[in-house]
Amino acid sequence: MARVLVTEEIADSGLQELRNAGHEVDIQLGLSPEQLIEAVKGAHALIIRSATQVDAQTLEAAKDMIVVGRAGIGLDNVDVTKATELGVMVVNAPVSNILSAAETLHAPGVPKGPVGLSTA
Repeated sequence: MARVLVTEEIADSGLQELRNAGHEVDIQLGLSPEQLIEAVKGAHALIIRSATQVDAQTLEAAKDMIVVGRAGIGLDNVDVTKATELGVMVVNAPVSNILSAAETLHAPGVPKGPVGLSTA
């Protein structure tokens, strides 16, 4: 199957789904721009969040890249013009942030009402 490079923290359940589908999940966190250029070589997909910058030089090094997926809102950290020129799809999952916020609000120990407000 495909090699999926993951450069930022992503939910384990999502990564497991990729593994279950037969993909090789390559997790490399905290890469410098130079390290990212090396890491994308041979990757078919790249999953990022907001910290990873995917510029033209990175995309040019990613000869096998099919898709860049951003877990979050916006694509301001991806050179979409260059990706389009190279035939690389760029997609995002804006709902992932909404789900994370909802999960946080329903987590044990999180106050369920107004905090710091006096009712007196």
